[in-house]
Amino acid sequence: MYLKKGDTIGIVSPARAIEAAQVEPAIRFFEKHGLRVLVGDNAYNRHGQMAGSEEDKIQDIQGFISNPEVKAIISTRGGYGCVRIIDQLDLGPLAEQMKWFVGFSDVTVFHSHIHQTYGTPTIHSTMPINMTENPTEEEKISNETLIDCLFGADISYVLPGHHLNQSGDTSGLLVGGNLSMLYSLCGSASDIDTRGKLLFLEDLDEYLYHVDRMMMNLKRTGKLDNLAGLIVGGMSDMRDNTIPFGKDAEQIILEHTVEYGYPIYFGFEAGHQKLNKALRFGLRAEIKDNRLLLSSNLA
Repeated sequence: MYLKKGDTIGIVSPARAIEAAQVEPAIRFFEKHGLRVLVGDNAYNRHGQMAGSEEDKIQDIQGFISNPEVKAIISTRGGYGCVRIIDQLDLGPLAEQMKWFVGFSDVTVFHSHIHQTYGTPTIHSTMPINMTENPTEEEKISNETLIDCLFGADISYVLPGHHLNQSGDTSGLLVGGNLSMLYSLCGSASDIDTRGKLLFLEDLDEYLYHVDRMMMNLKRTGKLDNLAGLIVGGMSDMRDNTIPFGKDAEQIILEHTVEYGYPIYFGFEAGHQKLNKALRFGLRAEIKDNRLLLSSNLA
């Protein structure tokens, strides 16, 4: 499943529209690391805000899923649109060939659906839209951690100190993604099973009362009570009403999880921010001595 130099990756646009110029730095980056890059024929199409019609997207994604030469499928960007096509794709060949699906934000639909249906690992990481010609140091780290995940490195991340952390050692399959997307998938065929797992959450541009509503939903549907642990990434650009909600996003999340007693870590550098460290979902991870350890072991 892990890549090596000379392998082929496919770039697709399952969500919002993107221009070729925004993807070219990523193509050069992957080629620099010895990968052959194929871009979907319809990746730069536009249909309203979407990256082409649903038929366009399905043609590209299904083609790469079914092509045994393609070892990883990387989304150009998020936005919205993945949920409109997920049920029309045959993901069986992706699971059989053990190939990676890569991205974050709206791509959480793929992470959750693939994990729940097939148990195949995926990668939560930066995407081509965030890969610039002159990356910042934070963007360089984000890009390199994606390569590390793709090429099978054992990874060790320091979990940031945070005054709300409930520290402790634990382990389990790492799952999760964008909180809003996980909330939207509740009750569907893509709804994730979190029991005994390490759950990662991040989000962007949400009202604080809505963060509370989403956490209440996860709590009432039993997704929070049997976790091995919780890792909270960027809760970026949160919004409040004229009358303040009274808690920030991290305090809201802690309020709904602290009673369970498992380790909770805040401020992990992943999500809608320049430093977006890659994570392998669907594989065993361990929290030990305030570090997150991602083994390359696929068993």
